[in-house]
Amino acid sequence: MSFEKLPLVGLNRDEIAETLQLVGIPIRHIQMRVRQLWHWLYVRGASSFDDMFNLSKELREKFSEDFSITRPKIMTDRISKDGTRKWLLRFSTRGNAFPVEIETVYIPEKERGTLCISSQVGCSLTCSFCHTGTQRLVRNLTAEEILLQLLVARECLGDFPGRNIPDNAIVPVKGRKITNVVVMGMGEPLYNFEAIKKALLIISDGEGLSLSKRRITLSTSGVVPGMYRTGKEIGVMLAISLHATDDALRNRLVPINKKYPLAELMDACRNYPVLRHRITFEYVMLKDINDSADHARKLVDLLKGIPAKINLIPFNPWPGTNYQCSDRQRIEQFAAIVNTAGYASPIRTTRGNDILAACGQLKSLSRSASKKMSD
Repeated sequence: MSFEKLPLVGLNRDEIAETLQLVGIPIRHIQMRVRQLWHWLYVRGASSFDDMFNLSKELREKFSEDFSITRPKIMTDRISKDGTRKWLLRFSTRGNAFPVEIETVYIPEKERGTLCISSQVGCSLTCSFCHTGTQRLVRNLTAEEILLQLLVARECLGDFPGRNIPDNAIVPVKGRKITNVVVMGMGEPLYNFEAIKKALLIISDGEGLSLSKRRITLSTSGVVPGMYRTGKEIGVMLAISLHATDDALRNRLVPINKKYPLAELMDACRNYPVLRHRITFEYVMLKDINDSADHARKLVDLLKGIPAKINLIPFNPWPGTNYQCSDRQRIEQFAAIVNTAGYASPIRTTRGNDILAACGQLKSLSRSASKKMSD
């Protein structure tokens, strides 16, 4: 039987310490080794123990035999005409019957760079306007796999100390290449809460990747019980995938609304533990479905008492959809009504739709175990 190496990425400090004890590292050296490994993994971005030059050769060889810090395989790396970049990543079979693939998207702007990460392979929510929803849930991603999306992206963009920026990288003009992380990729993150919590706490750790919690946004379709835990236990910014102003329409667009209807969802928003910051409401603009002036006024009424920002998202088409994007004039009229009521309502610029990297377009070919992929 082959020996499977223990993964280190995704473990918190206490777990790394326990793992080091398992392989015989003396107790008196544990805390020092934890600090060294944490620094190499999350400050320097090492993907090989051979690069950890302040460890002895003997120790590097031992760690290489016992542990894994391997990156996923990059199956495709596509760059849109607007600079948006999408990676299709394949994760190994570790602990699972077969490898899986997910998509991760990087959106560069002049002063910032946003990485959109996935939390699940596929999705169980089947929102009718979302391409990911047509891929049934395969499994949750581990904390390791969630973190590796950020590590791979930073590596590809030259965003670790001492790394050169690759010639094909389109990045902000100065500073960090990845300044923001949004959990808005494939899957519903609050149906994978523990792994997301562990990954985001590592991402925001001040002695490692050190991304401010104000620059991390978790997007949910409305898993109400997980929203309070997100604010209390993680403390990141919250976004709600809303898209409708009454239960009848939202039941059709976002079926989880049947379990957590709008009144319950809005109550959870008003009681979000980090409410000193605005909650972002995402509203995809669907022609003749949810884009009338009456819908805009109902949206304003729905959000009363909640510090809010409303992102109006022009619908991004995907193969097989029956929806169309609202006319630009209709979107601008909708935005004007919401703005007049005192809410910021920027119209999101569509990015990466030529490579199916825009909002609602992500999907991989991973299937359930009954349709096992060949590696």
